[in-house]
Amino acid sequence: MNTIEKVNILMVDDQPGKLLSYEAILEELDENLIKASSGKEALEQLLKNEIAVVLMDVSMPDLDGFELADMIRQHPRFQKTAIIFISAVHLTDVDRIKGYQRGAVDYISVPVIPELLRAKVSVFADLHRKNRQLEFLNRELRHLSGRLLTLQDEERRRFARELHDGLGQELSAAKMIADGMSLQKAPANELHELEQVSSLIEGAIQKVRSLSHLMHPPLLDEVGLRAALLWYSEGFSKRSGIEASFKLDPPDFPRFSKDLETAVFRIVQEALTNVFRHSGATKCWVSVANEQNQVLLNVRDNGKGVSDGILQFRPECIGIGIAGIRQRVKEFDGSLRIKNIEKGGTVVEVALPVSRSLPEASHAAFVSTGWM
Repeated sequence: MNTIEKVNILMVDDQPGKLLSYEAILEELDENLIKASSGKEALEQLLKNEIAVVLMDVSMPDLDGFELADMIRQHPRFQKTAIIFISAVHLTDVDRIKGYQRGAVDYISVPVIPELLRAKVSVFADLHRKNRQLEFLNRELRHLSGRLLTLQDEERRRFARELHDGLGQELSAAKMIADGMSLQKAPANELHELEQVSSLIEGAIQKVRSLSHLMHPPLLDEVGLRAALLWYSEGFSKRSGIEASFKLDPPDFPRFSKDLETAVFRIVQEALTNVFRHSGATKCWVSVANEQNQVLLNVRDNGKGVSDGILQFRPECIGIGIAGIRQRVKEFDGSLRIKNIEKGGTVVEVALPVSRSLPEASHAAFVSTGWM
């Protein structure tokens, strides 16, 4: 983005002479100056252009400056637009208060001091320009963060495949050799040792397979989110000792885009990991429903809850798990909420609109998770 990009300044007055004088005063700022001779014309310019500063006369026929400011502020797009009032009549403190209540950032009386007007307009124009630059940088940061998450997921998929197809196959070959040697005539003590070696190799094969699937379950690509979540939930109960209840509605849960299914699976994975590590829970409940073009997912635990710092997303309080989930949520322009349950436990809610991933339909993934 060009850091010296010009911004639009809208000047509103029903008297052409005043508009010309404002134009002469502000010309040296080298910004785009737009003139409007009525409130209606000003609204038309606002809708057609991105305006940094509105410079308007208070006393205008049909629609005065106060009424125009009210209309401007009611539109979500213009709630932060800088408005500067100029008046030769409404000069009392009551008038100024009324102007500020209508959303003015400044109030200038006539006769106008050119240097003062230029300085005030320049400040708000520069502020608008810097805000636009910040928005651009934030979008770039989000894009880079999203790309990083995608690369991480791709690396997990690649490493999981190499574990399974590389190390897993070599261990399988070693077990075949050990089993083949045990079939040959050998002393009893050697036979027992070969059986132990075969058993150890079998255990290693199972661990490699589990690690590979945890890094990236093949079910997620081959069958979809429903099968992958069911598999992970069942395995979580066995590994953690926490009783996990899982419910899907409807049973024939639909497929979504790869990026959305991966995001939802990773969020659930992080959620249950945090339940195990931090909640002290004995039970957790996971439900996934597809209703009215939304995926509704809820994970709740009966643990000890979380601190206020985590509820408020204070950077010094949240860990890598929550930070990762927040980033995935941002990638889908979603929202994240964490709340404690009065009777004990935690619920975290994540809303993931999926229209970007599935252009042919308008959906939302709503993920509620419980953890720390």
